[in-house]
Amino acid sequence: MGLYSPLRIWRVFRLLLSFYLLIRKRESFMGVRALEPDQLSNSVMILGTSFVKLVQILATRNDFFDERYLVALRTIHDDLPAMSTTDYQKVLKRSFIEWPFERFEEIPIASASIGQVHEAFLPNGVRVAVKLRREGIEKRIRADLRIVALFNRLFRPLFSPLTRHSIESVISEFSSMIIQECSMRRERQNLDRFSTVYENSGIRFPIAYPQYSGEDALVMSFEEGFRFDDRKSIEENHIEIAPIIDKLVRFYTEQMLVKGFFHADPHPGNLLISAEGELILLDFGMVKRVSNPMRVAIIELIKAANERDYEAYVSAAKRMGTVAYDAPSSELAEFTERMFEIFSNDTLSSGSMQHLAFEVMEQTKNLPFKLPQEAIYILRVSAIIEGLGTSYIENFNGIKDILPILQRNIPRALGIKESLFDTVRDEIRRLPDDFIAARETLRKASRGELNVEISSLQVESLKHLVETSLRPIVTSLTFALGAFGAWIAGWENGSYILLSFAILRLWFR
Repeated sequence: MGLYSPLRIWRVFRLLLSFYLLIRKRESFMGVRALEPDQLSNSVMILGTSFVKLVQILATRNDFFDERYLVALRTIHDDLPAMSTTDYQKVLKRSFIEWPFERFEEIPIASASIGQVHEAFLPNGVRVAVKLRREGIEKRIRADLRIVALFNRLFRPLFSPLTRHSIESVISEFSSMIIQECSMRRERQNLDRFSTVYENSGIRFPIAYPQYSGEDALVMSFEEGFRFDDRKSIEENHIEIAPIIDKLVRFYTEQMLVKGFFHADPHPGNLLISAEGELILLDFGMVKRVSNPMRVAIIELIKAANERDYEAYVSAAKRMGTVAYDAPSSELAEFTERMFEIFSNDTLSSGSMQHLAFEVMEQTKNLPFKLPQEAIYILRVSAIIEGLGTSYIENFNGIKDILPILQRNIPRALGIKESLFDTVRDEIRRLPDDFIAARETLRKASRGELNVEISSLQVESLKHLVETSLRPIVTSLTFALGAFGAWIAGWENGSYILLSFAILRLWFR
């Protein structure tokens, strides 16, 4: 099937139309209904890499899909058949002009959407893992992104501004990340940086061999262990899982809230546990950064959650951008309180919690939730870590575990020195700059040149207000001008009809 074949374009359209109907909570569009959960999953697997990755992001949106679809979407794994022999030979020949291996296993030990991994041995006997990028994968992904962009423009007017913003954030972030994932060179750079930044984390990372690696291949040390979800092997080797989960939560708290540099794909296949109980992290194609304002907002959100301060929680959510700036705070605080009552009930199983949460969300589906681009992978990682914890600990609660770690690290997370003397010294050093800035501000004010900036959240809120206020007026004026033109042309009945539309559009705005 070609990159732009009619059949492929139809399948993409059918999949995206299903997403549209599910997000809009509509039964059908021009007689076409959404694909059933199993049909949708099958369609994603047929379309391949780009849509597997897109669905993995969409599956974090409880407000987009009902429980049946979320269960189906979350079972879609990034496992695909190996490359054909012809493609495999092409990639191998292009990647290694001079053959560096003593032995190379042709059958891959793992095969995913972007690449496949082979076991090999260097001349000195060292065992390595060789990740090969799929032949033509970047070209195919770019073609898929063009098709998705085309249909997004088609469906865009049918969504509310907030939903449209969320969908476009998902598509934009997904497009940027999947192109980066295609580069083995970039993955090696991410791995090197992780190994440096988190050298003392107690987590093991593979060691890259840059002299053998390039754009199509990444050669690294071979790491052995059990998949995080291989419960049988973990129990047979008498490995205590609770301390490992605790270490994982600590590590991700450090990544996202202290350093602001995190591994965005911690699914069970990328997390190994060695026979000695050591945690090993693999696959550095998806690595993201968290800006300082976002980190501070998340910290405030977690703190408010622990203190059950629902107003503060809503305020932090607005600063994160996950709730519209002009959303009703009291209604959102009530919704938040109901959700916390569910998730803090230790007598409920995780399944019961999820069922009750879905019921509450269904009642509040018209609240103005949205998804800023920066929050997409933060929410995805949080959902994955929560899922890993609940797979072993029935009432696992990430917030409860994160808070004590965060409280000990808040000074570092906010960039504050641990010593009071250091903090005072730094503030004194900054005083001259502060005086200069204050003097410049007063000078501008006296000359009438002082500009007042408002936050991006306020700008977005004002833009939405202007759009919703002006659109009916512009539409009404268009009908009125059409009526005037029809009257001049002598089409009296047509002018009356158009004028009626103009009045009705203003009346029902």
